[in-house]
Amino acid sequence: MEIKSIFGKKIHLVLFIVTFLTTTAAGAIQSGHNPLKSLGSFAKGLPFSITLMGILLAHELGHYFMSRYHRVLVTLPYFIPAPSLIGTFGAFIKIKSPMPNKKVLFDIGIAGPLSGMVICLPVLVFGLLHSRVENIPIPKGGISLGSSLILELLTRIIWGDLPKDTQIILHPIAFAGWIGLFVTALNLMPIGQLDGGHVAYAFLGERFHAIISRLLLALLVVLGVFAWEGWFIWALLLFFLGLRHPSPINPFIDLDRKRKVIGVLGLIIFISTFMPMPFGYVK
Repeated sequence: MEIKSIFGKKIHLVLFIVTFLTTTAAGAIQSGHNPLKSLGSFAKGLPFSITLMGILLAHELGHYFMSRYHRVLVTLPYFIPAPSLIGTFGAFIKIKSPMPNKKVLFDIGIAGPLSGMVICLPVLVFGLLHSRVENIPIPKGGISLGSSLILELLTRIIWGDLPKDTQIILHPIAFAGWIGLFVTALNLMPIGQLDGGHVAYAFLGERFHAIISRLLLALLVVLGVFAWEGWFIWALLLFFLGLRHPSPINPFIDLDRKRKVIGVLGLIIFISTFMPMPFGYVK
């Protein structure tokens, strides 16, 4: 038991370090450098990795500290390294005890996205200010990043109306902020046991949570047809993870006015960060 406990505590740190290395390598590659060439080349990925890891860590620690505050058993964050464009598949925590009531469920569910946005928005603004605009069209076969309401607003405030054949070359910090918006929107989807699912269940109850989960799952399929094929994968994943939400121990305690206001704020954040077509392909 003692050996298992020590290993259990170390695995979080090991995964964090490995994920930091993979995201740094991904950031270096994005900047046009070979991370294996030299330590200097590898370090070119630090602006991206530090920003992205900071956003993910803030999100998960929001869940973690709110769980501890309500005395709900929870693990430290598990970061997931990956050989991908951004070097990670994200992070998660594992809640090891049932939710006492809807208020606790709501608090833990909303704490992650709100905490992540506190970091994401200012770094996104900083990154956009240090991005550059080029008068070149995206080449055929290239990939363009999608936009959301809040990203569109910030871009217009910082850069104004740009000519048609121009594109913004995102600074690595801005790209990490873009990922932060995308991750926030994914987590806030009111489906199943995602963060948004926790909020929707606590806010609307079991019946309406089930209805909304099914409707949004169908919407993801539609978006997969007309917008981005990746929504098919998300729809399939969410279907197998389950659309139902377990009931808290005491399901009869309703949310107070303050939490309902925060719930509306969460809905606004979801709508303003959601990207129907996060990736586009130029034909």
